[in-house]
Amino acid sequence: MTQMFYEFLYPLHEQFGFLNIFRYITFRTIYGGLTAFLICFILGPFVIRKLATMQIGQIIQTDGPQSHLGKQGTPTMGGILILVSILATTLLWGNLSNHYVNILVLNLVLFGFIGFIDDYLMQVKKRNMGFTAKGKFAIQVLFALIISYLIYKCPDFDTSLTIPFFKNFSPDLGIFYIPFACLVIVGTSNAVNLTDGLDGLAIGPYIVASVTYMFFAYVAGHTQFAEYLHVRHITSAGEISVICGILAGAGMGFLWFNAHPAQVFMGDSGSIPLGAMLGAIAIVTKQEILLLIVGGLFVIEALSVILQVSYFKLTKGKRIFRMAPLHHHFELKGWHESKVIVRFWIISITLALISLSTLKIR
Repeated sequence: MTQMFYEFLYPLHEQFGFLNIFRYITFRTIYGGLTAFLICFILGPFVIRKLATMQIGQIIQTDGPQSHLGKQGTPTMGGILILVSILATTLLWGNLSNHYVNILVLNLVLFGFIGFIDDYLMQVKKRNMGFTAKGKFAIQVLFALIISYLIYKCPDFDTSLTIPFFKNFSPDLGIFYIPFACLVIVGTSNAVNLTDGLDGLAIGPYIVASVTYMFFAYVAGHTQFAEYLHVRHITSAGEISVICGILAGAGMGFLWFNAHPAQVFMGDSGSIPLGAMLGAIAIVTKQEILLLIVGGLFVIEALSVILQVSYFKLTKGKRIFRMAPLHHHFELKGWHESKVIVRFWIISITLALISLSTLKIR
């Protein structure tokens, strides 16, 4: 759409010369982020009122921290607001002739469908847990395999892995890259979903991760920067920095309403597709392994659940943490919710800075 807009106004460009800025990725990244933020900011109050009117409210489990009982009934499914802002802004500022952009849009729609249906079953149809765990996981794997295959078939995509801190070690997975990419997408989707348990806890680190991958995408798509920093050059990857800017902008717009005390929660409608987007972007930019550091907070939260469940089954009832995911453990230790959130944000920023340092430490 950006290209069409440019061509439509080309006569003005010939006379004034100012329209050339629409070709610059940096310009579209900045204003894409601002546009996504404004859409969320402007539509937010309307969406929150609509969700409240429809009585789509958060269901709080009684076995969780007692301080959460006050959140009962807070509007949820706010992820719809994020998805609308991302899609609308991508149509306005994204280059839809770029195959990676199209794949990422499809990825957002497919996983947004999973999250929406899960929330719909739970909030509207009043099924206690939405999808069954096995059913949701099966659909996630199916959609992730589709996205992984489409990325694999891109003409400029390389199936070798980029290993952080190692310049000359890049194992080529070949056709096995497809199941590996599927694992990254599904794993990240569920990790972000598990982290979304406190006001702003998930969206804050998500903004940090999006900005981090915005730099990686820009470097990978820039010939000189990629060569200087010994990063694999991917001709079409630079456009992904625009998408990352849009994700960060939409995240900031949603955080305005999701900050403690939250006026709205994103629900699975937001956390599942946002996680899938982060995983897919890590794959496209060839920084898949580095996602373990960039999204380290999400990884820690997911691991705390895996460890808790495994240990509980092995020991027939014993626990490692007071409660999982990990943020609930610290709440039950007496940390105020705001302290948990801010400290987890600090951790995510620290991990992002470490990941950016790998551009020079090789």
